[in-house]
Amino acid sequence: MSTTPPSLSELVLERVATRTGRRVRDLVVEVAPDRVTLRGRTNSFHVKQLAQHGVREIVPTLRLENAIVVG
Repeated sequence: MSTTPPSLSELVLERVATRTGRRVRDLVVEVAPDRVTLRGRTNSFHVKQLAQHGVREIVPTLRLENAIVVG
């Protein structure tokens, strides 16, 4: 049985989901060579900020675009 390591986007997705208690709906993580983009929806700015901190734990040096919509 071969197990492939998770991709960077999968690692970030799981960390953000865990950090936010899975409170970001329709969460999408896009990883480009120079940045990470978060997309989804949540009910609070606090959860949006938690998502951002989750990304920083995995890739502290890449540019981050947090496009999670609060509302």
